Amino acid sequence: MSNSRIVKYTCPYCKRGFDVEIWDTITASSDPDLRDRCVSGDIFRLSCPHCKKEFMVQYPLVYIDEDHKFVLWLSEHEAPVSLQQTTRPLTERGYVLRRCAALKEFCEKIQILEDGVSDVMAELAKYDSFIEFTDNGKGTPEEITAVEYQRTENGIMKITVRCGDKGMSFLIPVTMLEEEIAQNPELYEVSNDIFPLINSEWIMSLYQDADGTA
Repeated sequence: MSNSRIVKYTCPYCKRGFDVEIWDTITASSDPDLRDRCVSGDIFRLSCPHCKKEFMVQYPLVYIDEDHKFVLWLSEHEAPVSLQQTTRPLTERGYVLRRCAALKEFCEKIQILEDGVSDVMAELAKYDSFIEFTDNGKGTPEEITAVEYQRTENGIMKITVRCGDKGMSFLIPVTMLEEEIAQNPELYEVSNDIFPLINSEWIMSLYQDADGTA
């Protein structure tokens, strides 16, 4: 069951207040329309009734997908104690538990886990694509504006690296990623019971040299 509430919000542009609906919990299986709004980001898009400006607002949210067995905690902060207390029964039922610090991570994480692939594997694929893109002289790290997971079909994962309005896609066999992880499984091990943050910063931290460069 999804739960929302009405709160007062002050427009960052005209500084006038208005009522907005924010969601504390979204259950994707019972509210597929809310799921679609999460993936598109529309659920976080507000429009000021006074100045008509539109803007995005991120707020803490628990996202539950019972069909694909995962729970996401959207917040810049660690999961509260009340949520942490649910981890054991959820993990025993085979749920994947993750924290997402930003909206883009949240939207992408839903797509990754709905595709039934490991987000650790997806982040590795994004990292490998980033390295190949820069090593082949297609762009510098500073020029890259995004590295995005697209989809996984027929055992092939598609990653897109973007530089401004240009982009390059990489098609990576899932078996190749599985072999890469199998070479050093301890490196990629994740504790599922603490709502870990698995994102680009996490994967890059695994490859940090002693001098702090990737």
